[in-house]
Amino acid sequence: MIGGLRGRLDSKTEDAMLVDVNGVIYRVLTTGTTLQDIGEQGDSVRLVTHLIVREDQLTLYGFATTDELRLFETLIGVTGVGPRLACAILTKLPPALLHEAISRENADILATVPGVGRKTASRLILELRGKVVPSIGSVTTATRDIDSDVVEALQALGYTAAESHTAALRLPREGGQTVEERVFAALRELAEP
Repeated sequence: MIGGLRGRLDSKTEDAMLVDVNGVIYRVLTTGTTLQDIGEQGDSVRLVTHLIVREDQLTLYGFATTDELRLFETLIGVTGVGPRLACAILTKLPPALLHEAISRENADILATVPGVGRKTASRLILELRGKVVPSIGSVTTATRDIDSDVVEALQALGYTAAESHTAALRLPREGGQTVEERVFAALRELAEP
């Protein structure tokens, strides 16, 4: 019904934003990633949306990218995963890390999301295997191998699997860096608020 919104960002809350579209203000639930990327109050915004219609309510979910919308719609198709849990998953795990966790069948990363236990994580992997495909420009195999060393080093330093994977995925994809250089860069990434 509502495929997207284009307007001005009126305000943000912890899990939603209010978007002014020609005088009509829409409450749009979203992920932490979109809230971080969308801009500040008064900025022009463009969202792709998914409307959930229930007997007693209409709930609009909006995302900054079509990739995030596609992942959201795929996640809510999994048994036991509702829209709020899907948003929590996409907030905690960036799309690249979610793709990685599913392709490597790493339930530990998925289980770091609040509300996702080992059983739900295993179900997510089982139902999403083959359905979630990395977007164009995904990480090369050589970089993945180096990054697995980076993740192991960060975990040895006491960081969680999710923190380690997220920091490794946020590193620039420059060639020629040693594992040590990437570990130091990941530590700087983790130190930033």
